[in-house]
Amino acid sequence: MREYLKLFWAFVKVGGLTFGGGYAMLPILQRDIVEHYGWATDEEVMDYYAMAQCLPGIIMVNTSTFIGRHRKGTLGGLVAGFASALPSLVIITVIAAFLTRFAEYPVVQNAFAGIRACVVVLIANAIIKLWKSAMVDWMCLVIIFLPVFALSAFTGVSPILLVVAAALAGIAVAAVSGRKGGGEA
Repeated sequence: MREYLKLFWAFVKVGGLTFGGGYAMLPILQRDIVEHYGWATDEEVMDYYAMAQCLPGIIMVNTSTFIGRHRKGTLGGLVAGFASALPSLVIITVIAAFLTRFAEYPVVQNAFAGIRACVVVLIANAIIKLWKSAMVDWMCLVIIFLPVFALSAFTGVSPILLVVAAALAGIAVAAVSGRKGGGEA
């Protein structure tokens, strides 16, 4: 029971401190789940995150469920998924009750502008940390990263298609180079 409570608390923090969408959770997951608890590696978090983007639903809840299941089985997945969604449910309910009265106040608008700026920094830090473990060689960079980045940034190609194409490209690169796996693309 103690492990489930620890899992619940960890993902309540993830859910309560993630402002700005699914990408904003990456630095929190990296710090808490990877570095503090050691429940997953950077590579596993990236894999769970990629899978979560391909599924319907909230990326944060999907990712949390994968990590919870990895840690403590099906019940762990349910606990982590629920815990990550709980703060949002509470916060949204409170905000919905009061925000319409205060949304036009300059202090509220300025607070949200500050939060958005902070989220960009947190996402940039997470990208830098994840970059180091994801870019294992030049083939990964040239064959997978650059085309996926270009398609994502400059076209309307679905993220699901990009993830599937990147997975297939990773398999092809490994087959051509003779690699067996271990987190390499």
